[in-house]
Amino acid sequence: MTADIIALAIQYGRYGYRRITAMLPRAGWVVNVKRVERIWRREGLKVQQRQPKRGRLWLNDGSCIRLRPEYPSHVWSYDFVEDRTHKQSFIYRLLS
Repeated sequence: MTADIIALAIQYGRYGYRRITAMLPRAGWVVNVKRVERIWRREGLKVQQRQPKRGRLWLNDGSCIRLRPEYPSHVWSYDFVEDRTHKQSFIYRLLS
């Protein structure tokens, strides 16, 4: 049974011990989930981690180059943040 569990874990890398337990009756085994979990831990099996998704590299016009600010007001969000922090520090100085 251990060999079948290992073979299924290798074949289906993203399946955990619960799903492997559900597949064992098709292979002719009648087994409890706790037993499969014990074998799973004893053999050092684990579910492979997923690869992280990459960020978007394209723009709405289809180009693949990310814009970087080249001059003032080129990327408005940076200017907005700078302007907002500047106003807050100015108000803070007036109130102090």
